[in-house]
Formats: sequence, C-alpha cells, structure tokens
Amino acid sequence: MAYTTVSGDTFDKIAKKVYGDEYCADILMQANPEQIMTFCFDSGVVLKTSELTEEQSGSLPPWKENE
Repeated sequence: MAYTTVSGDTFDKIAKKVYGDEYCADILMQANPEQIMTFCFDSGVVLKTSELTEEQSGSLPPWKENE
C-alpha cells in the first residue's frame, strides 16, 4: 500500500489516518527511512505503508517496550 501526503502531514498524523493510531508512526518511519528526517511533509510525497500485525499494535514506542 502507499499513502500520498498532503501539505502539513507529519508521521503521527499519517499514522492516525492510515492505522487509526498515531503511535504507529514508528512503523511508517521504518518503512520510509529516506524520509526519517522529514518533520512536516509537502504534498505529493508517496510513502510506503504496510499492513499491521497484532505485534505492531503501536501502543508503545519501540524504545519504551522493554522498560
């Protein structure tokens, strides 16, 4: 799947639109490492998205999962 950004999109806003949960932003970042330094997108950027598995619930960021 793919998502085409609109002006002002951020990873967390896109995650909320695509996955229904802004905490899934890390999944989008992992799928799009070339955009990792982008904070606010211009319109027309095509990002890769993937289906969520149960393991990728997005409830905690990866750096907090093992605390």
